[in-house]
Amino acid sequence: MKVTWEGLGWERLREGVGRCRLPGWDCTAGLVVGAGAALVVDAGSGLAEGALLRERAEALAGRRVTHLALTHPHFDHVLGAAAFADAAVFGAAGAAGGWRADPEELRADAVREGLDPRVAREAADAPVPSPCAVAGELAVDLGGGTRVLLADVGPGHTGHDLAVLVPGAPPVVFCGDLVEESGRPQAGPDAVPARWPAALDRLLALGGEDALYVPGHGAVVDAAFVRAQRDALAARFGVSR
Repeated sequence: MKVTWEGLGWERLREGVGRCRLPGWDCTAGLVVGAGAALVVDAGSGLAEGALLRERAEALAGRRVTHLALTHPHFDHVLGAAAFADAAVFGAAGAAGGWRADPEELRADAVREGLDPRVAREAADAPVPSPCAVAGELAVDLGGGTRVLLADVGPGHTGHDLAVLVPGAPPVVFCGDLVEESGRPQAGPDAVPARWPAALDRLLALGGEDALYVPGHGAVVDAAFVRAQRDALAARFGVSR
């Protein structure tokens, strides 16, 4: 039986590129498949979720996941990272300080947001791969002409926001929680509101007008949506343009 994106719970965005919406916090995970490697964007909110995400990604890709890009250091995006222990892990420069240096605070935040305390403890205690810090931009070759660009576009939603651009037709930009479609963008204590609109300008410069922009939560959007959210954030936080 032929394996399909939809059959494994993924939404195909274009050839070799897709995403899925994880249960609980409606967090998006992404997948980019090259000829010799596969990259997952974000790891889910716990070890079991991360392991299932990896299993379904590898079943679809027909190869192991070799790279993991973490868009920002919040529990619903990083607590499944230990399931990718043998992959090359990437995060924005400084992001590891938000999830490796203080796993207890990450666990506590997850529990405050409703994650089962046992799941949070298991994930916080698991050996976590040390991420490669992306400062500026870093190109990753997945083989067969498939390349992704990892870009440190923050601060904004957090102090350390990473975007993932998959060039092509159309370009696809995984935005993390810099962009949210299913609700108002969340600005917690680690947000940098004064810099958030500029981070969205950088996203728009990366992807351009024809890109598909994949939010951290919610449906895929276009450049006009990102631009409108940038303007709304600027007004909300009193950032002059």
